[in-house]
Amino acid sequence: MDDIDFPPLTTLIVDDEPLAIERLQLLCARQNDINLVGTASDGEAAIRLAQQLKPDLMLLDIAMPGMTGLEVAKALSDMEGSPAIIFVTAFDRFAVEAFGVAAIDYVLKPVESDRLSLAVSRVRGRRGNMPATQKQESPWAEEFWVPYKSELRRIAASEIDRVEAERDYMRLHVGSVSYLLHQTITGLEERLNPQEFIRLHRSHLVRRDWIGGLRHDGGGIWIACLKCGTEIRIGRTHLAEAKKLAGR
Repeated sequence: MDDIDFPPLTTLIVDDEPLAIERLQLLCARQNDINLVGTASDGEAAIRLAQQLKPDLMLLDIAMPGMTGLEVAKALSDMEGSPAIIFVTAFDRFAVEAFGVAAIDYVLKPVESDRLSLAVSRVRGRRGNMPATQKQESPWAEEFWVPYKSELRRIAASEIDRVEAERDYMRLHVGSVSYLLHQTITGLEERLNPQEFIRLHRSHLVRRDWIGGLRHDGGGIWIACLKCGTEIRIGRTHLAEAKKLAGR
């Protein structure tokens, strides 16, 4: 990587625990792609420093007294040139909320050097190796973190074939495997690129290129035939949009 074209990521550490800040400082010192520009021990200070220093990256704790890391991320999201967020926390239960505020990664304490390096490389990948002034963030979700057995898995939006509502959860179908995400279908629809996904029913979102055909079943009922063999009844309010797939 050319350091002239792609300088190290200016980075701000935010954590209410001095020992946690010290550990992250040591880890950052070993990362060639990080230029540490400051630390903060609470959310309010983090926002002030972010506004002044305009860092490329923030290593942000979640569970802090007063303003939480999630609240900090939400507050910074409207800031021009807002930093990329990597949450660094001892708790795994905030993962869904974390990626709801467009975090790049979610690293559990105690942080290992290799894990931090991976997270930083993901920031680089998301930024397309461009300086902050040139980056363009997509308005659509590109990935989701979902619970699976005893771990959290990163699922790219491009891997999702279809989404099926199950009460307060969404079942994301990825090939032969499915994952549950705590989210409303309307909320998920608003986060997915409408050029790639279409709402077919109050309980179903489907990747457009996963639809193999449309079938009329009589009585005004239309069925979407998916490439996997699944058939989904198209809701009346979504029928006009579905027919556009066939140019009708």
